[in-house]
Amino acid sequence: MGLAAAAVAIGGAAGALARWVLGEKLNALFPAIPPGTLAANIIGGYIVGIAIAFFAARPDISPEWRLFIITGFCGGLTTFSTFSAEVVMLIQQGDLAKTTAAIALHVVGSLAATILGIATYGWLAAR
Repeated sequence: MGLAAAAVAIGGAAGALARWVLGEKLNALFPAIPPGTLAANIIGGYIVGIAIAFFAARPDISPEWRLFIITGFCGGLTTFSTFSAEVVMLIQQGDLAKTTAAIALHVVGSLAATILGIATYGWLAAR
């Protein structure tokens, strides 16, 4: 339990720090739909796709690595709560177009990135 908890905690801290950096560097570029939050969710989706495929192909790898990368890092990097807050703010502003765009970009973008991550691992593994 101790090693698993440490893997999640360290991965989560690294992911949260990465998300903070993305927000600091990118959100001012387009505050209406903050690109730092969007980038964190899409990058996290891509990484989790690669990780899912990798760990499925390599069951011999210690489960702590899966916890570190998927639960910790990707869990700390991606942010449903910030996405939700940003969407609610757009709803409160009455901007239906930006609200719809934000929801579509985050949800479809993250799902597409996860699928792309799985495909990327498959392509790399076949080489």
